[in-house]
Amino acid sequence: MLPDAIRRRGPWSLPNLLTYGRILAIPALVAILFWPRDDWMRWLALGIYTVAAITDYLDGYIARAWSQQSAIGRMLDPIADKLLVAALLLMLVYTGQIEGWTLWAAIVILCREILVSGLREFLADLKVSVPVSKVAKWKTTAQLFALGFLVVGPAGDKVLPGNTQIGIVLLWAAAGLTIYTGWDYFNAGIRHLVEQDERMP
Repeated sequence: MLPDAIRRRGPWSLPNLLTYGRILAIPALVAILFWPRDDWMRWLALGIYTVAAITDYLDGYIARAWSQQSAIGRMLDPIADKLLVAALLLMLVYTGQIEGWTLWAAIVILCREILVSGLREFLADLKVSVPVSKVAKWKTTAQLFALGFLVVGPAGDKVLPGNTQIGIVLLWAAAGLTIYTGWDYFNAGIRHLVEQDERMP
């Protein structure tokens, strides 16, 4: 039997608290990454990022397992993910882990997030849901690990030679999958729009 504090639903359910925590981790990560030459700060950033990434999995799992789905959770969960990714990509450009041609990978990822968010918002008004594909989950996994390697950056290179390069390769892999899934979502959205226009008198 779960304690009442855990079983409660609504805005203060455990899954929503985990989502709030992920959002609060964003300014903490941004502040920490302003000290890119301090190795211990990089490891601290990795620790916070790892916890935030774990909550991304846990909040959805707990919400489904304990029947604690909520409207605010459905709204905030994808927003928290996109805010975290966008903030980290910007900070990694600032710290120099993402530079040169790799900037294009970051731009592709950011543009895809904006495209998919816009499409989902529009399709939601039409009562149309776009399910997450397996390729989208692979993209998320590659992106998740890429950001982890890049967040620890030069501090990680001292422990694992080539750490930053691994992160860059994974970021390009995520960008490639991002293009595929972005087109998939866009194509699905356009198909629904065309069908709706055809039904109009």
